[in-house]
Order: sequence, then C-alpha cells, then structure tokens
Amino acid sequence: MSQDLHPQVFEGLERLCTGPSGNGILTGPAFPGIERIGAQFSGNAFEPHRHDTYALGVTVKGVQTFRYRGERRFSLPGQVIVLHPDEEHDGGAGTEDGLQYRMLYLEPALLLECLEAEGLGLPFVDEPVISDPALAGVLLAALGELDRELDELFVDDFVSRVTGGLSRHARLPRRPLGAIAWRQTRAARDYLEAHATRPVHSGELEAVTGLDRFALSRHFRAAFATSPHRYLLMRRLQQARAMIGAGEGISDTAAATGFADQSHLNRHFKKAYGMTPGQWAALARNSGS
Repeated sequence: MSQDLHPQVFEGLERLCTGPSGNGILTGPAFPGIERIGAQFSGNAFEPHRHDTYALGVTVKGVQTFRYRGERRFSLPGQVIVLHPDEEHDGGAGTEDGLQYRMLYLEPALLLECLEAEGLGLPFVDEPVISDPALAGVLLAALGELDRELDELFVDDFVSRVTGGLSRHARLPRRPLGAIAWRQTRAARDYLEAHATRPVHSGELEAVTGLDRFALSRHFRAAFATSPHRYLLMRRLQQARAMIGAGEGISDTAAATGFADQSHLNRHFKKAYGMTPGQWAALARNSGS
C-alpha cells in the first residue's frame, strides 16, 4: 500500500479537530467558483449524492472508497480523484484505519472559459482515480493550506493547469463546442445568485437574458454543466450550509434560505451533501471552525 503523503504538504491539518467519532470537516475560505475542504472520516461518511461542480481531490491518508458510475472505486494516498458534475457517488474509508483527504469543488464554467479560445468543450475523464503526481501537485497548491485565501492571479494559473491536467486524461476526443451565449448565461447566473432565497420564474430569466426559456436552458447547461433550477437550489444549500456551520438553527435556516420547511431543507441537503443538516452541524462543531 502507498505511504501517507509527507506531513509538510498539509501544514495546518492539525486544526481539523475531531470529536469522539474521529470525524470532522475543515472548510477553507471560498473563492468565486471554488470551494475547498479537508476531511477526516472512519466508516461510511457520505450516502449517495451529486454535486453541480467538478469534485477534484487528493487522498492524504488511508484508503478512500466510493461507488461511481456503477463500480466501487479505491484511492490511495497521493492519488487524484476526479468526479464529474451531476454524477452520483457515495464515499467513506476503505479500511478500519480511517481516511483523510482534501477536495476542491470547481464550477465547470471556470474550465470552460479557459477552453473557449480553443473552441473546445469540457474534457471527460472516465477514470475517477488517477495516479498523476503532476496533477496532484497542482491540486495541492490550492489544497495544502486551507487557511489561506486564494489570490485571483493564482486562480487564473491554477485553472489553466487543472484544465491541462484533465485534458491529458480525457480518453475520448473533446467535442467541439458551438458558441455559447456567455453574456446571457452570466446574466442568468448573476440573477439566480442575487435572488437565491426566493422562487425565480422562467419569465424573469427570459426578461433578464432575452433568450426563451428553452434556449437559455441549453446554453446554461453548456456553460455551467447544470440547469438553472439546480444551480439556484445549490446556491440556497450553500447559504444554508454556511448558516448551519455558524450555529444557526436548522428551522430558522430553512426559512431564511427559501425552503418550504425544515423537512424540505433536510431532503435536498442530504441529496447534495450526503448527510443531514444536523450531521453537518455536528461535524462543523467537531472541526472547531
């Protein structure tokens, strides 16, 4: 079995203080389009769920296992994990020794903007576990110090290098991409973010973008790898997760973030993150953040 990664790569990991279960999550400062976490788990941590982003990570210690695209997968320390948007997966420790890993959630639009000049679409990596020290090093540059804010110029270079790394592992030819209505899709995205805590109707987005709802749906999915509806839902869940992590009550959080009630929030939170809001609150307390 591979050795654990060198501890100096993960300075600051000791801040991930854990409770009696040995489980905890540490969240780094967010950058637009990028979220970062460090996690430690034993047993099965996440039930089946899916993200609207790429999930790119590195296993730090132990064996990471998850079911993805119909197969059980295993990742050892130093290996890279690549999960595509809207692909269902679970996750947990593959042995009784437990698991530590770092994960970065990257909006597809950041990659696509990088590829736009080439007229290419998003690369599809069919193997979710990759042995690629160069790509692991790129990811660790953003994941090694979770306390650190990401600088804009750093992110420009980081996204470019991640795009190149994923393209190297895309076994299928990248499909040429037609022109995306970037101005309109960005306007729709900004509108959804500004009004995330209330229902947004198709007519509103048509008025904002000048595109009919069906054309907007096609362009939006091409740009952001998800639908406007799911994008809005995930923004609500992000706000709810931040409020719960800050100690807000789950019922109050549900009302403040546009969910019908606590049960409505619970159901969507579990689908998106693989655990209930109560479990997330407990992990946030255990991390000491």
